[in-house]
Amino acid sequence: MRELAHRQLERMRLPNGLYIASLSPFYRYVWIRDTCYIALAFLNREDGRFEQTYHAVFDIFHKYRWKLEYHSKHRPKAEFEYVHPRYSATEFEELTQPWGNAQNDAVGAFLYGLGEGLRRGKKMFRNEADREIVELLVKYLVVLEYWQDIDNGMWEETRELHASSIGACVAGLLSVRPYVSVEWEWIRKGLTALAEILPRESASKACDLALLSLIYPYQLLPPLIARELMGQVEHNLLRERGVIRYAGDRYYGEDGREAEWCFGLAWLGLCHGILGDLEEARGYLRRTEQVMSTPGVVPELYLPVSQTPNENTPLAWAQAMYLQLDELVAGEPLSRNQEFSGMFPGT
Repeated sequence: MRELAHRQLERMRLPNGLYIASLSPFYRYVWIRDTCYIALAFLNREDGRFEQTYHAVFDIFHKYRWKLEYHSKHRPKAEFEYVHPRYSATEFEELTQPWGNAQNDAVGAFLYGLGEGLRRGKKMFRNEADREIVELLVKYLVVLEYWQDIDNGMWEETRELHASSIGACVAGLLSVRPYVSVEWEWIRKGLTALAEILPRESASKACDLALLSLIYPYQLLPPLIARELMGQVEHNLLRERGVIRYAGDRYYGEDGREAEWCFGLAWLGLCHGILGDLEEARGYLRRTEQVMSTPGVVPELYLPVSQTPNENTPLAWAQAMYLQLDELVAGEPLSRNQEFSGMFPGT
C-alpha cells in the first residue's frame, strides 16, 4: 500500500519539488503550509528531496523579498499585505482574489521544517540570501506580534486568535533559533499566549482538528496535556470515515452535518506514535486504509450524508500523513525533538 500511496503523491509533485494540493482543478495551487507538511514525509531521507522542496519555497520568498523587507518593519493591516499562503502552480505568483491570506501558521511551518533539516545536517541554505530570508521571516512574525495577531488560521476562515497559529510560530522560532538570531522573549510571549488560550483553538472553537499540530509535528506539549487534547478531539470530532474539523463546520457539510476529513485519522495516528502509543497508531493506520477511495488513494474528505469522497481526491497532504504513519508503524520512528518537550508553561 505504501508504494501505491507514494505514487499518488508523486503525481502532485512539480519538477522543482513543490506540490500542488490535489489533482482536482479546484486545488491545483501551491500552498506553503501543505508543501511544508508534505515535505516532512522526506525529512529522514538522504535523497535530497526534502532540501529541493525547501529550496523551491525559498525561491517563492525571494520573489517577494520586497514584501518581506517592508513588513519586517511595518505591521500588515489588510489581509493581502500578509505573506500569502498559496501561489499559482506555473509562475508561482500570489493569487490576488480574497482568500483569507492572514495565515501565520504557514510561516511557522516553514521555519519549523527548515530548522529540522538543519538539525539533521541537511544543506538547507544555498547561500547567504537564503539565510537573510529566514531572518526577514523572523522579523516579520515579531513585527506582526504573532502572539496576539488575529489570523485566518489553518482552515483559512474567520480571523481570530488561533492556538494552532501561535503554536506553529513558537515551534518555528524554536527550530531556527540555533541558526539565526531569535530572542527568547519572542518565544516566551508565544508560549504565554498559548497557555492562556488552550485547551481551546479560538474564542469560537472549543475543540478543533488543527490543535493536533501542537503534538505532531510541533511537539510543543508535554505528554499529559497532549493526551488530554487528543482525547478531546477523539471524543468530540472523530467520526466513522474521518475527523470533522470542528463542530458546525459548513465546508462540504450536508443537512447540518460536518464533512469527515480523512487525514484526521492519520494525524491522530501520528500523534499517538509521537507519544509512543504504537497500538493506537496502528489502529489509525488501518482506519486510514479503510477509507481510501481506491488502494493508495486518500481523499480530502467524505460527505457526511452521501458518504462519498469529494472531488479533491487524492489530497497531497493526506497522502504524506498516511506515508509517515505507515513508516512509523513499520518501525521507522519519527524524530522526537527533546528540546521542545517540557517547555510549555507549568510543566
